[in-house]
Amino acid sequence: MGFVYRIASPSEYLAITGYNISDVKLAKKAWIAPGQRCTRFDISPVNYTFEVQAMSAEKLPFILPAVFTIGPRADDEECLLRYAKLISPHDKLSHHVNELVKGVIEGETRVLAAAMTMEEIFRGTKSFKQAVFENVQLELNQFGLVIYNANVKQLVDVPGHEYFSYLGQKTQEEAVNQAKIDVAEARMKGEVGSKEREGTTRQNAAKVDAETKVYTVKRQGEGAKEEARVKAEVKVFENEREAEVAAANSALAMKKAGWEREARVAEVEAAKAVAIRDAELQVEVERRNAARQTEKLKAEKLSKAVVEYEMKVQEANWELYNRQKAAEARLFEQEKEAEARRAAAEAAFFARTREAEAELYAKQKEAEGLAAMGEAQSAYLSAMLGALGGSYGALRDYLMVTSGVYQEMARINADAVRGLQPKISVWSGGAVAGGEGGGDAGSGGGGAMKEVAGVYKMLPPLLTTVHEQTGMLPPAWMGTLTGGPSTSS
Repeated sequence: MGFVYRIASPSEYLAITGYNISDVKLAKKAWIAPGQRCTRFDISPVNYTFEVQAMSAEKLPFILPAVFTIGPRADDEECLLRYAKLISPHDKLSHHVNELVKGVIEGETRVLAAAMTMEEIFRGTKSFKQAVFENVQLELNQFGLVIYNANVKQLVDVPGHEYFSYLGQKTQEEAVNQAKIDVAEARMKGEVGSKEREGTTRQNAAKVDAETKVYTVKRQGEGAKEEARVKAEVKVFENEREAEVAAANSALAMKKAGWEREARVAEVEAAKAVAIRDAELQVEVERRNAARQTEKLKAEKLSKAVVEYEMKVQEANWELYNRQKAAEARLFEQEKEAEARRAAAEAAFFARTREAEAELYAKQKEAEGLAAMGEAQSAYLSAMLGALGGSYGALRDYLMVTSGVYQEMARINADAVRGLQPKISVWSGGAVAGGEGGGDAGSGGGGAMKEVAGVYKMLPPLLTTVHEQTGMLPPAWMGTLTGGPSTSS
């Protein structure tokens, strides 16, 4: 069995034991190896309902109905380990787990109840519940359990012991008697209160009448006082307004006098200003007349110089203009020449570039042709080598014969011994079919065969001569060196 991958649900854990695990391993998902065992356990809380029978310090038995919500502590790994070891092998709702929890709760509840009176238990239900909760939790920690909620219901009498019933009847009777007393007190308070309210009403009415009269007189006096004060204030206001009017009239008279004085001064100043302005204008006229005379003389004296100066300036400007135009023309010619040179250089560069590209293309094609020729020769040589049975010597001799190597060797040897007296071998094919002088005996169909026969008869002597002069032997497929007769001279 191989590895198995296990995944727990959100409210579950995996407890893994076995190979390579010292105790117990908890996980939400894990690979289970051979030799290991995996068990799932649920950690969701469960409600346990009990009716605990206990006895108070007065030896009064009672029944305590309670509902506890208990489950493993999910946030504490140590508690989960204890729960996995001790509780998870059993079903949470099994009799074993139910009795275990019930025993713990009953034991702690009885111990607490035995140390408290019935009145303390009945009146201090909240504190009693908290004490039971704390003591039970201490016992459940050893099993890895935690109390999520504890709900203690109303205490119930044990059959045959009606303490709570009598206590309820007592409370009921006390409530009835207290109600009667409360009713009588309420009636008494109602009658007394009615009389008190009536006397208080009369007293308050008289008091209000007296206070009203006093208030009326007081308000009348305050009204007369306010009226006198207002009249005085009105009189003071009228006097103040009259004084302000008199002051305004006085100020107006003073201002009128000042304005008349300023008007007269202004008239005098205006007359004087007219005279002053007349004198200033006369001076300005004289000054301008002098300036006009000066300008007239200046114009007469300087007109000729100005005309000459302007003519010289015009001539200088014309000469400068001509020089500028000439310089611009030379610059334009130089620019055109530079452009022409640049165009010629670009054309030459383009032509050289095209020539180089053409030469490169030709070289490439030549290289491709040489490569193709080499491939063809390689294929040809491979085919010839296969036809000759793989004999490299025969292939070499055949290539030498077909490429005229032997003829070239003979020519070179002849050139080398030219002018000397070497040994010269002369051979012939002998008489064929009736002798050499047979006229037309060899003509017709046998003429071609005779020529072929002559060539074959010529080869052995030729090869013998090559062997004598070069030491090279013919290939095996050409036979031995047995030729016809030869003569030497």
